[in-house]
Amino acid sequence: MLVDDETERALLVEQALAQHGYQVVCQLSSTASLRYHVERVQPDIIIIDMDSPDRDTLEHMTVISQHNPRPIVFFANHDDNPDSIKLAIQAGVSAYIVDGLTAKRVKPIIDVAVARFNEFQQLRHQLHNSQSQLAEQQLIDKAKRLLIKKQQMDEAKAFSTLRKLAMDRQQKMADVAKDVITILEAL
Repeated sequence: MLVDDETERALLVEQALAQHGYQVVCQLSSTASLRYHVERVQPDIIIIDMDSPDRDTLEHMTVISQHNPRPIVFFANHDDNPDSIKLAIQAGVSAYIVDGLTAKRVKPIIDVAVARFNEFQQLRHQLHNSQSQLAEQQLIDKAKRLLIKKQQMDEAKAFSTLRKLAMDRQQKMADVAKDVITILEAL
């Protein structure tokens, strides 16, 4: 998907992309309806070629990165604001290139943007898994503490009780821990 507010420049960018085997599946002149078009077309990569990102463009990129993530390459013709790059990266831009686009730079820039995007997605996935595991462990620990306090068990007995309940019910220990917490806190 190509977003460019200048028709002549958009044609040059499209030709440069075509030279490297890329096909523009959707071309927009502004980011106003970007989210809608991304959901409708499902492009592999979003390329935005503008003078510099404005607040609305950054907001649209943030929403896309949260709800429909994909590599975003931003080509800026100039950068008067040093915070622009930082804000664009925070909004989900995979590559922020100042000084426009040339045909010979297209492929390596897109390759780097895709690689950075994939690496970032892996890190997000790992973070999510780690947070989920931590939350599950905290539930199990809370259930053990309640069993120790309210049922006068030692820690080993509390853990084995939770494990046995999980095996008997064919549920995850965290799910059993939630039930135990609900029951014991009601007492």
